[in-house]
Amino acid sequence: MPMPGLHKRPITILICDDNEDERLRTQRTLEVARISNSLRFVEGGAELLDYLYQRGTFAGETGAAPRPGLILLGLNASMLDGEDALRQIRRASTLFDIPIVGVTTSSLDDVVAHSAWRGVSSVITKPVTFSGLVEAMNLAGRYWLEIVELSPRPL
Repeated sequence: MPMPGLHKRPITILICDDNEDERLRTQRTLEVARISNSLRFVEGGAELLDYLYQRGTFAGETGAAPRPGLILLGLNASMLDGEDALRQIRRASTLFDIPIVGVTTSSLDDVVAHSAWRGVSSVITKPVTFSGLVEAMNLAGRYWLEIVELSPRPL
């Protein structure tokens, strides 16, 4: 059952990370944290934009790329196209309102100092232990899925 909250219907969580092991770890973490919203996965910034604009492998098939209510974006250094995708999302009138939570193993000071990531709504620094990560995702899930009431999208 999706996490209860202020949303009228369950939201899709889109996870963008270029590391397959990290995508699987995030999926497992959300399962253990009992966040059972629909999850979708993309590998990098280019695929993230394809998903959001329903083009490439996400074109044509109804339901292949439902609009996410939350994006978890890996902020690792190897995903250089992620910075460009983030800028494009924040400039797009149809996408700018989607909350984007950066997920990183770096210290928060390093991430905050890196100006390219200023378009994220918030940042989660991954704890060292799996149980710590589950707790962090549970808290983030409660915040973004239960507590925060987002403004409606402009028509």
